[in-house]
Amino acid sequence: MPVLASHRKPRARVRATAPAVGLTTAALASVTLLSAQSAVAAPGPKPGVEDVQKKVDDLYRQAGTATQRYNQAKEASAAQRAKVDALLDDVAQRADKLNDARRTLGTYAAAQYRSGSLTPTATFFLADDPQSYVDQSQLMGRMTSRQQKAVTDFRTQQARAAKKRAEAVRSLETLTTTQTTLRTSKQNVQKKLGEARTLLSKLTAEEKARLAEIERKKEAEARRKARELAKRQTAAKTEADRKAEEAAKGSGGTGTGTGTGSDSGATTKAGQVLAFARAQLGKPYVWGAAGPASYDCSGLTQAAWKSAGVNIPRTTWDQVKIGTRVATADLRPGDLVFFYDDISHVGIYKGDGMMIHAPKPGANVREESIYSMPIYSSVRPA
Repeated sequence: MPVLASHRKPRARVRATAPAVGLTTAALASVTLLSAQSAVAAPGPKPGVEDVQKKVDDLYRQAGTATQRYNQAKEASAAQRAKVDALLDDVAQRADKLNDARRTLGTYAAAQYRSGSLTPTATFFLADDPQSYVDQSQLMGRMTSRQQKAVTDFRTQQARAAKKRAEAVRSLETLTTTQTTLRTSKQNVQKKLGEARTLLSKLTAEEKARLAEIERKKEAEARRKARELAKRQTAAKTEADRKAEEAAKGSGGTGTGTGTGSDSGATTKAGQVLAFARAQLGKPYVWGAAGPASYDCSGLTQAAWKSAGVNIPRTTWDQVKIGTRVATADLRPGDLVFFYDDISHVGIYKGDGMMIHAPKPGANVREESIYSMPIYSSVRPA
């Protein structure tokens, strides 16, 4: 019997390829997972030293701005506190006067009561709301002039006391708002300084050395510009003196005058300002400080001019508005030089393109070129 061929289809041989597909999928999944982990774990490019310097300088400038807001809020808070205290004292005094007027009315009422007749006048005196009752002209007609004066005094004191109480309440609300601003400004200063310290702490020793070198080059360039300014100012003064001497000779004078009394007085004040500023050299910068052991920038300028008998505001934003605006080329010793577009820093010009200022946290009061920062404007306080 012939052998019949099998009609079954051959079984597909997929066992050899199935594991390969599984391994490939697993491998792809692993690669994807590792790639994702690498993307999360891999840090971004480390900022260069120049970037760190720029960021730190910007943070210090922002801290300077926040410091001026703090100074402004602190000054406003002190002024508002004094106003509130004065108002509360006034309210207390008016309460005493109101009570005196009330006692006077009570005396009249008691006298009428003792006489045995409680007249409409006595009813008025003992009423809870005498002010409404006093509007009745018939009652006022029965009163003596002395009684009428007592009622008028009572009404006046009552109205004044109510007005002062309302004013005191509004002032207390303003004080609360100002103190909130004060706390916020303080927190902002601390935040900016903390960010700057964190950035600096992450630098390696090599990076710190490089940063110091960048600062030295920046300082050298600023001093070069200061010397150029000094040369221009010297040349301008020499030319001005020459013209003044020629003019004096032409008019028959000797040309040895010392200038006007006003110029002499200004020179004296400037000398006192600089003497004070020099005496503060080496003292630490502390934001919000105005001496005598430490200063911020506007605290130093305010104290220096106060030593010369001239009171100027506390903040850079207010100091820049006083006196006479002067060009950089016309700066004289004692003038105030302001920096940055937000006017967040100020120094005292000492001549030759140099200034004395309280620079920033971690630094001391020192002499430095006015070109170490971008100049905003300059003023002559007096």
